[in-house]
Amino acid sequence: MANHKVNIKDIAKKSGLSTTTVSRVLNGKAEAFRISRASQEKVLKTAKELNYVPNQYASNLRSGKSNTIALMVPSLNNPFFAEIASRINTEIRQHGYITIISDSNEDIEIEKNELRQLLSRNIEGLIIVPCGSSWKHIQNVQEQGLPIICMDRYFEDFDVPFISTDNYEGAYLTTKELISMGHKRITCIQGVPESTTNILRVKGYLDALKEAGITSHSIVGDDFTIQNGYLETKLILQQKIKPTVIFTLSNTIAIGCMKALKEENLRIPEDISLITFDDHPYLEYLSTPLSCISQPVKNISKIAVKFLFRKLNNEELPINKVLLKPQLKMRESVKRLAVE
Repeated sequence: MANHKVNIKDIAKKSGLSTTTVSRVLNGKAEAFRISRASQEKVLKTAKELNYVPNQYASNLRSGKSNTIALMVPSLNNPFFAEIASRINTEIRQHGYITIISDSNEDIEIEKNELRQLLSRNIEGLIIVPCGSSWKHIQNVQEQGLPIICMDRYFEDFDVPFISTDNYEGAYLTTKELISMGHKRITCIQGVPESTTNILRVKGYLDALKEAGITSHSIVGDDFTIQNGYLETKLILQQKIKPTVIFTLSNTIAIGCMKALKEENLRIPEDISLITFDDHPYLEYLSTPLSCISQPVKNISKIAVKFLFRKLNNEELPINKVLLKPQLKMRESVKRLAVE
């Protein structure tokens, strides 16, 4: 049959050995049953010739292990989360595991449903970037014994290990730098308002303004999407008094912002300055390289996987909460103004 899947009976028939011998060799039990080296080599050679692929599902049922880790992110359309997914997958592969990647689409109900689906696949651990302010459903899974690590976004009151960037410091230092360059009208286009990252970035922005004695501020937007950046920029440009710089809280928001500015024939930074949270290689290759706050995605991913496998091995974690320093990269998209 054209669609026939090779099994141990096929290998036994071609090799002239018993199905029991073939099974023991393929399951790594040849030495325990004193199967000769010649028979072992014959089985393996025949299996290779027939392109035999072991039934991993059946093996999982026997061992109780799936060697599978789940990663759930809010949106794979966001380059930041796409990079996280790529790096997490690479790290997990080095442990001999595979990764199931899930996208909650910034929807808490989808997140809950996806989590139920992942649990039915006998995953051994979960790394999650939660999308909302609710965490009871994640806690319920943790209480069932599944090792869980939060990354990027997290919950202060939820006792689960997390790794993230110091989002407050990133936004605070960026706003201070903008002020030192003469900017006082700084509009912030935020992402999902209730997410931890957004809350901390907005707080950093506001605290820096307050510290500088700037009483007016402007915070608009409600999503980490290109459309949010585009629509909010369109509205900003209708104002009688426009900002001198726009601070977007993700590079997806920045893309939408740049599209709106281009449609209005406004140049960056000659007519208006722009800076964003999150770096990406393409930002350096724009006609005007975009200033940004870069997050240490590689190290965040490495620590998340390291923490997860320590939990899988029932090892104690030396620390449960890690905040890594962001890096401010000033490029050509922010204009220095005359300081009054």
